[in-house]
Amino acid sequence: MKVVDQILNKLAELIHQGRFVELETEGLEIKPVPADGGEWKERHKTINAFLNTRGGIVILGVKEEGTGPTRRYVFSGWKEHAEPNLKEIAKLFTDRKGVVQDLSDCFPPMELRDIQGGRVAVMYVDELAADRKYVFYKGTAYRRILTGDHKINEAEVEAQEEFKEEAVHARELQPVPGLTEANLDLTKLNQFIFQLNQPVQVETMKPDLAQARPFLERRCFVKDSGVTVLGALVCAQHPGDCLGFRSHVHGYVDVPQQTHDVDIASQVVQDKQDFVDNVLQLMESSLGYLLRNIQVGVSTQEGGMSQPQYPASLLRETVNNALAHRDYSIDRQVILAIKPGKHIAIRNPGTFRKRLLIEAPADPIPMLRILPEAKPRNPKLADVLRVYRKWEGRGIGMATLVNLCLQNQMDLPFYRLFSEEVCLYLCAGRLLDEHMERMFQSFDGHIETRLQGNALNEEQKLVLSYLIKSEWANEKLGYTILLTPDNNHFGALLELERAGLIQKHPSSTATYPVYVADRVLVSRGYLAELRAMFGIGFDGLDPLLKQALGVVYRFNHFSKARVVSAKQASFTLWYEGEGASGGIEQFDAFYRKVRYAFNKLQAGGFVAKKEGTRGYLLSADYLATHLV
Repeated sequence: MKVVDQILNKLAELIHQGRFVELETEGLEIKPVPADGGEWKERHKTINAFLNTRGGIVILGVKEEGTGPTRRYVFSGWKEHAEPNLKEIAKLFTDRKGVVQDLSDCFPPMELRDIQGGRVAVMYVDELAADRKYVFYKGTAYRRILTGDHKINEAEVEAQEEFKEEAVHARELQPVPGLTEANLDLTKLNQFIFQLNQPVQVETMKPDLAQARPFLERRCFVKDSGVTVLGALVCAQHPGDCLGFRSHVHGYVDVPQQTHDVDIASQVVQDKQDFVDNVLQLMESSLGYLLRNIQVGVSTQEGGMSQPQYPASLLRETVNNALAHRDYSIDRQVILAIKPGKHIAIRNPGTFRKRLLIEAPADPIPMLRILPEAKPRNPKLADVLRVYRKWEGRGIGMATLVNLCLQNQMDLPFYRLFSEEVCLYLCAGRLLDEHMERMFQSFDGHIETRLQGNALNEEQKLVLSYLIKSEWANEKLGYTILLTPDNNHFGALLELERAGLIQKHPSSTATYPVYVADRVLVSRGYLAELRAMFGIGFDGLDPLLKQALGVVYRFNHFSKARVVSAKQASFTLWYEGEGASGGIEQFDAFYRKVRYAFNKLQAGGFVAKKEGTRGYLLSADYLATHLV
């Protein structure tokens, strides 16, 4: 059943029962037919907002009456005299300079539908392609937020105008040398038209390429008598022959080669795969490859349901965005590299726009962040992919990355930037993992003091983990996604800032505030403090002994317990080091080393056990009792 049928059935039920349930959404407006010009202006604002946001449906012929418990839907019906008003809507909107735009292609045919013994009008509004936004109604551009129409501010309009200037020279619209209409596949073209006609027919199927020419030119598949990169990506007969590596995706599984297991070694060879196809088929093949090769566990839900290491929705959006946003002027393939249990690396030709990067790598606190943006590098391709439900135009790739991370479904994602490539790392695991939990435990006394006796709640732990891990990634030249009002758990940020557990980076701006964690929480080693306590006696210690003393210092000064056992210290050092991926046998061996280290430190007078506990304290009187 189509979405509009579901809406109308629900409306009919509510009207019959005399009830009200909120049905309006970001993409649905339900109103009576306007009686005068003033009411039409409000409908025009809504339609303008739909055009500038993600499209929508307007149902005319139903009104709301009453308030509170008596609020209900009432059928008012379609009025034939309003038909001319709807016909003129496509030419009511202008560009920024006031030039009237013909938007007929954004309004599929209106439908009159039977309901409650009468009829209502159903008006469909398509979202404008990215390179056609924004349009204005009486000098103002609107966007849809929830059920309201809101003005778009001047700064956003200005940024969009700059983007439109760039889109004029988009790589996707460059001609492919030697490629003509005869090289296009009519079946693939008609498959696209079939998708375009969902849910309302807007284009006829094409019997041959000659009759398809006006459509090909309108969709920018053909330009100046030549086939564009866009046209070849969507419906070329042999895309690999004309597009080269621009129609390739290369995948491989990064398994260590040093193995005596012949089966594993041969599997590495089998897992290398090249896909060469049109862009839609590349997306499907690439997603299938990732799903086949990621690790899958078994959850306790539903009798042992399979649990992929990464959500399938995340992999789908990431692959789609890689092919939608790549730079098609660069003749290189997209590379999918899977490191089982570690990460998926997606290497993509192109770069980020400079204004999307916030960089201060030489600061005492290195900062490398990326502003999430919804504007596609290839707007016409994005428009095609939206028809196939492959791209939603919300900057959803980065938004999904951040949201899934803050929902603790994955570890911190980050990017590495190269001269003509961007590599995204999707990291396995959890943002709030054992490492972070144990770190927060070691600072629980300091944290509760800052929070006036309260412990961190789950949301605060997640946000704090995101900021701390972002700082660690930035130190290693990894770029992380900036937390913005759209993705940042805003309340948690405010609470943490008021408590002094986070603060704005010195290079942060009012427009794009960048938060970093309280310096106490990211301190490591405490070398200066320990050297002051133990003098040259500290300098002669082995690295593991120094690390153990650092953990004791942290617990003594910042935890509620004020002491730490050798077992606790072992877990802390294990998760802060490179051994966290090892098994129980490796941890047991590591624990024995730490246990021996504490015995040596105790024998040397550096630490002593607190009476009645297994916890250790630093020997504050070391210098007074030892000749150094």
